[in-house]
Amino acid sequence: MTQPLHSRPPRVLSRGEKVQLTDPKGRMHTFVLAPGEHFHTNKGLISHDDIIGRTEGIIVANTGGIDFQVFRPRYEDFVLSMPRGAAVVYPKDSGLIVTLGDIFPGATVVEAGVGSGALSMALLRAVGPNGSVHSFELREEFATIAAGNIADFFDGEPDNWAVTVGDLAQTLPQTFGPGSVDRVVLDMLTPWNTLEAVSEALTPGGIVIAYVATVPQLSRFVEALRATGRFAEPESMEAMVRGWHVDGLAVRPDHRMIAHTGFLIMARRMADGISPLEKKKRPQGATAAAEDVAAWTEPEVTEAAIGTRTAHGKKLRRVMREAGRRLRTEPEGSADAQSTDVTDSPTGTSTGPKEDR
Repeated sequence: MTQPLHSRPPRVLSRGEKVQLTDPKGRMHTFVLAPGEHFHTNKGLISHDDIIGRTEGIIVANTGGIDFQVFRPRYEDFVLSMPRGAAVVYPKDSGLIVTLGDIFPGATVVEAGVGSGALSMALLRAVGPNGSVHSFELREEFATIAAGNIADFFDGEPDNWAVTVGDLAQTLPQTFGPGSVDRVVLDMLTPWNTLEAVSEALTPGGIVIAYVATVPQLSRFVEALRATGRFAEPESMEAMVRGWHVDGLAVRPDHRMIAHTGFLIMARRMADGISPLEKKKRPQGATAAAEDVAAWTEPEVTEAAIGTRTAHGKKLRRVMREAGRRLRTEPEGSADAQSTDVTDSPTGTSTGPKEDR
């Protein structure tokens, strides 16, 4: 019998790993494995020892006789259940940023607005060990939360990731020389204020990607890109994801969908001294009134103005303690290990932060 060209033993689940259990109703439960501990449900217990040392894709029953599927959490599962101080970039958007933004292995990527670290994880996976991601964040507490979540996701802080607390427009020129960055991802309130520093750091052909929440932000950033004369015509888009219910001949769209979360704008850096081609436009019937232009460009963009919710006070301090706690707990049955059970149910009732309910 011919032996397969590639084979490897399955990777077993071990203590300290996160696992995701799914019940017959599709509800998902994520927790950290610890020897001697139990996962509690309202209809029975599951011993962690029944899972440790076995592979993914198994079925375990609790003491009440209810079966659960066992898998490691996917990227999406991890992001939607991790501690969050700021709203995250959803997987549907981070997927577009990585693919349409052409984040390639070995790339040098700058990210502004690390938030809770969700997008940083996707970028680090895309650049691989030979690339690097450097994040800039205005708020030190968000940088702390992101560092904990990223270390939790990668089982330790990646060597090719760094974070700087400060304003990108001021700190980027101090960190990267002209033309030394391949991609820049801006997840911030006023990305147009950073374009001078970004255009200087980007290599010719490099890409700037902005993720903004509102139409005025979209318009202002696109017009600011055009005004620099250093970028090709920007592309703008949003992604909406709708699942489908499939049960025999009963096939229909789901009643709920992930609709608008943000706009993506992408543009490529022109070579120095080269002006971009002007896009041919149809003549407009009338020039915009001055008051209409002012309504779009003059108001200050704040978190409150665009409806962004972030954690504050006690909640923020709690999130800072929880982020990365798995790597700080004792390996053997500590109290912290017992308290790491959390529940996240994208298909059922969410127990995550209020901003995402």
